[in-house]
Amino acid sequence: MLIQISSGQGPKECERACYLFYKELLKEFPTLEVISIYEEKDKCVKSVIFYSEEDLSYLEGSVEWICQSPFRPHHKRKNWFIDVSVLKDKFRFDKDNDIKYEVFRSSGKGGQNVNKVSTAIRAVHLPSGISVVSMDQRSQIQNKKIAYLRLMKKIEDTSSSINKVIQYDNWNKKNQLVRGNPIRIYKGKKFIRGCNEIKY
Repeated sequence: MLIQISSGQGPKECERACYLFYKELLKEFPTLEVISIYEEKDKCVKSVIFYSEEDLSYLEGSVEWICQSPFRPHHKRKNWFIDVSVLKDKFRFDKDNDIKYEVFRSSGKGGQNVNKVSTAIRAVHLPSGISVVSMDQRSQIQNKKIAYLRLMKKIEDTSSSINKVIQYDNWNKKNQLVRGNPIRIYKGKKFIRGCNEIKY
């Protein structure tokens, strides 16, 4: 699963909280794999994406950092929030496996061969239900090749459309930071985890 932590549109304090939480997660879950880091400098980061074999969906929500601003000492605000989101992974079809081929008689031109021999092919990708037909050729083998190529193209187009939606949804999560009801609270410059959090 993919996990994203983000400072959203927050100020530099939120970026520091994002950096500190990112380091904390690496300590807590040593098997996490960092996929990407967006704008890391001066112990601040806008967003980080991790990959985990474990189900970490219980981390989804907002994380609060209660601390005097390390950048603006006289700033009144002390509560800084970051977002933790589970991202959708890219959609992939297992193309070659789970394809079922059905043979039937062609219609149209072709004379006696069309009437007597089943040469048309319907290729069905079982997991998705996507299907195509080829009855262009007089040979069953040729029609099977054509049906396979058409099916691959249709699967590729469907995957591309779905992935565009997934990519937009994942990008949009950066802007959906909710302030309040944090799943975790950290305090002070040492980023010590608090005890008054939402429990699941």
